[in-house]
Amino acid sequence: MTCEACRTIPPVVSEDYTPKGTFSNIAGLKFNTYVTGPSNAKTALLTIYDIFGMSSQTTQGADLLAARLNALVLIPDFFIGDGAKPEWFPTDTDEKKAALGAFFTQKAAFGENVKVLLESVQAYKGGFPSVEKWGAYGLCWGGKVLALSSGPETPFVATAQVHPGRMERADAEPIAIPHAILASKDEPAEEVKAYAEIIERKAVGGFVETYETMWHGWMGARANLQQESSLKEYTRGMMGANAYLRRRYTQLADFFDKYFAQVGGK
Repeated sequence: MTCEACRTIPPVVSEDYTPKGTFSNIAGLKFNTYVTGPSNAKTALLTIYDIFGMSSQTTQGADLLAARLNALVLIPDFFIGDGAKPEWFPTDTDEKKAALGAFFTQKAAFGENVKVLLESVQAYKGGFPSVEKWGAYGLCWGGKVLALSSGPETPFVATAQVHPGRMERADAEPIAIPHAILASKDEPAEEVKAYAEIIERKAVGGFVETYETMWHGWMGARANLQQESSLKEYTRGMMGANAYLRRRYTQLADFFDKYFAQVGGK
């Protein structure tokens, strides 16, 4: 029901980061939303987190992108503060497997959360009327949700997956907008290759890059920001190839900036 890395690697608790944004209830949604960046921005990004829900690493990434793009960045708390539990990992007992299975069936079902995502975008449009273009990126579980939300009727101008979970070639075929993938060494190479081939063939825009030394989750709840090599690659993913030295550009932000700048939008 999820990737092998998800079943075996627990999240890492980050230290000493104070989020720049706030939590708000927007347009009567049943969950709160982390909001960072200018509320009157013309562009906005949604961050769809991994199965662990809100984490310091995820909010920090949202803050970085908001500052770099001067954009509104929102993290909807689909799990209402009750994501997958660290003690379920690794899933080496029947009890842990059952708990994770129930979570995916009841709270993290992909199809249901695609519906919730699309409904949420409409609510956010009402709550932030200045926004003219919307993009989104997802971490692991969130990447799969976004792959399934990037077809011809998508509300987004561009989407991205970061260390995607449950990659399947069939999910890539309907994608109709620019789409980027930052994969880790733990994603199935054949599925990563299939995405790259489909994105190139369809000429919708986007790219696929594999971080060969990074594990599944290195930019989400499993990010170890106390380890120098991990911090460097987390920063490269967020802040670009030379950002560890000059911290000026983000790989994800450059991608979204490119498509936010193009004429038109949704």
